Amino acid sequence: MTLPGPLPLDAGHKCRFRVYYEDTDAGGIVYHARYLAFAERARAEALRAHGLEVGKLAQEGVSFVARHLEVDYKFPLRLDEVFEVQTTVTKQHGARLCLQQRILAVEGDGQRVAVLLQVELACVHTHSGKPQRIPSSCQRALRGLELPNQLSS
Repeated sequence: MTLPGPLPLDAGHKCRFRVYYEDTDAGGIVYHARYLAFAERARAEALRAHGLEVGKLAQEGVSFVARHLEVDYKFPLRLDEVFEVQTTVTKQHGARLCLQQRILAVEGDGQRVAVLLQVELACVHTHSGKPQRIPSSCQRALRGLELPNQLSS
């Protein structure tokens, strides 16, 4: 997967969370795998915000499954910290949907990137698991998650 350049800090869909005890290790630091769960939850919310509810898509035979994932940990989040997950579509083509997700620590009036994820999803038929083109209605909705100067290819 080719990593796109850095995105503006205000790009894409935004979803805020707080770090709870269940997210941390014994030292109060977020366990590395929890960042994947935060990103998954934020992806579902980003889709929902653009009219694509995961449950309804599945009923229509459309599912998005993780195909490739790159995670770059910059610094750890800690117990009780507030953070934001930003989700932006970087490319959609055929059955592939590529996203950049950033997990940002919210610090007063500012933000700092804690984790950067590059995610490639495959569109598959819910029941057969076979790849399928992203439906045109989904493609149109997903354009709302692209940066204004981005073009789908």
